[in-house]
Amino acid sequence: MKIEKIVINSNEYPEKLRYIYDSPLQLYVLGNKELLNQKAIAIVGARKATEYGKKMAYKFSKELAEKGINIISGLAKGIDSYAHLGTIQAQGKVIDSRKIGKTIAVMGSGFNNIYPKENIELARKIIKSGGCIITEYSAETKPEKLNFPKRNRIISGLSNGVLVVEASKISGALITADFALEQGKEVFALPGDITREQSEGGNELIKDGANIITNSQDIFNMI
Repeated sequence: MKIEKIVINSNEYPEKLRYIYDSPLQLYVLGNKELLNQKAIAIVGARKATEYGKKMAYKFSKELAEKGINIISGLAKGIDSYAHLGTIQAQGKVIDSRKIGKTIAVMGSGFNNIYPKENIELARKIIKSGGCIITEYSAETKPEKLNFPKRNRIISGLSNGVLVVEASKISGALITADFALEQGKEVFALPGDITREQSEGGNELIKDGANIITNSQDIFNMI
């Protein structure tokens, strides 16, 4: 399968990204590019996720995909990986004659440097299941630390809303939530164990007015 380059003045460029601050000038896309203009929820969270967080990311992504919603995440360890895996698991099912959602991974590196390396197989599964992987970075770009906060504006920009499953107080997931708020998107957060570091960010979002979520229907009703 060929990697396609979509530039900002192309008719194929995702409409949602045209209207965000600092729109990427180009996107490199592998897989089903039609997904980029469809309804989607971003599911993001801690790399060092708890078992509860992994289970919830998997559950929510699977259930939303079964309702026809695409799932966007960042191909990182932890919550991101389980958000992609839950969506993939939903494939092949037909519920109420709806189309099953696919998953979109937004990378902070080029296609020759998929990061983390242990998720190369997950990347293959995303493509095989009808999803797509995108990045604004050219093929040889390495996974530099500064690339990841920056790519989060694309994760939120392509979405209709962002669900934070688990996040510490200093977290890339919270950066994504901030971008979502700037872009006028809904922000959802899953309440967590107040004794765990991984719950601090999500619980603070709820205190600050984010939509508290206890089931996937809550999200489906709001987008």
